[in-house]
Amino acid sequence: MTLPIDQLATLLRDAAKTEILPRFRRLGSDDIREKTSAVDLVTEADEAAERFIKRGCAELMPNALFVGEEGVAADPALLGRIKDADLAIIVDPIDGTANFAAGAPMFGVMAAVVSKGETVAGLIYDPLGDDWMIAEKGAGAHLVRTDGERVRLHAAAPAPIEEMIGVASSSMLPKAERRALLTRLAETRILANYRTAAHEYRLAASGALHFQFYVKLMPWDHLAGSLLMEEAGGYVRKWDGGLYRPSDIEGGLLTAPDAESWQALRRLIGDAVSSL
Repeated sequence: MTLPIDQLATLLRDAAKTEILPRFRRLGSDDIREKTSAVDLVTEADEAAERFIKRGCAELMPNALFVGEEGVAADPALLGRIKDADLAIIVDPIDGTANFAAGAPMFGVMAAVVSKGETVAGLIYDPLGDDWMIAEKGAGAHLVRTDGERVRLHAAAPAPIEEMIGVASSSMLPKAERRALLTRLAETRILANYRTAAHEYRLAASGALHFQFYVKLMPWDHLAGSLLMEEAGGYVRKWDGGLYRPSDIEGGLLTAPDAESWQALRRLIGDAVSSL
């Protein structure tokens, strides 16, 4: 199967140029709404960009199931159709909506292609940097510039725990577990949270982060990035050590430069997150 990855990448860029960037730092109060909490937002730009991408995908891959974050908010049953689809396109029209709504310049557009339950391609577009990180199963991960230049990506080299730089998303954990997790990860060199998996995966796949820890596994947040990380040579597993699949929405996710680093981080965190 030949995938129209270059056309899909251009589609994400066109959506950003048409629907996202013209609204950046120009949203009115009526253009931003809460979904589940004050930090889980949707904007007029998210919805318009998803409609734009959905129309384009219908032309590029007319037989593919389209699953967008905002579409699932309206019809949760869409999630369950991914595992049985011959071909599916999973899209996050704006990853980092809270940053976008606040006028912070760190958000991205993500798409993953799933074939028969396996992620076969992933793209993360940075609208402000105007470039993509693209991975295809078995073909490596690349930074792709708008002039067509492609640069091979490599995950970070292994490092001792005390020298590791990473990110952790802990807001979904009970307060006691969140406190325990952050206390354990204080042993690392730098711990951050950029509020956008798109840029966290871009940093990890280009060697700027040693680890990522996530609790909630919605496919539009992690399918593209986890493939990008793996194709850059990194190690990605669910918290229980199992492979991460497109149908997984629970169980936690941990990425590292290699299996040994993953195990070291797993031992460090230990039972701090026993609810996973």
